[in-house]
Amino acid sequence: MKRKPTPNHLLLDQQLCFALYAASRSVTGLYRPLLEPLGLTYPQYLVMLVLWEQDGLTVRELGQRLQLDSGTLTPLLKRLQAAGLVDRQRRTEDEREVDIRLTDAGLALRDQASDVPKCMAQRLQLSLEQMQTLRDELKRMTRQLQLSPIED
Repeated sequence: MKRKPTPNHLLLDQQLCFALYAASRSVTGLYRPLLEPLGLTYPQYLVMLVLWEQDGLTVRELGQRLQLDSGTLTPLLKRLQAAGLVDRQRRTEDEREVDIRLTDAGLALRDQASDVPKCMAQRLQLSLEQMQTLRDELKRMTRQLQLSPIED
């Protein structure tokens, strides 16, 4: 029995999902050599970016900002605490809430990380304008997906 050729719209290289997945993995991989000297993984770097922007968030607030659940975030925060970069403290008024604060070492790491965005721009070989346009389009798409009801 002769197989029919796969329709063009079902080819892997025609899929937006695969293009996004491959690009995400490639970009994340470019961060690795920049973050290793800082002792951070890419997800830990994202946590630190949020805390450098606004210190003293709860795990819930941090999770909302990063779009991560507490089951994913808690092990990251434990490793950052073990590295001496953050402190985790249960609130006395509500022990279910955990505050995350930068340590002095965590705050000092911000200066060491200051060249990471510039290095990434160089590695991606994109102009600042191209990076901003791409970022804005991806943010727009994400917002749209979050607002759209999922249909089965």
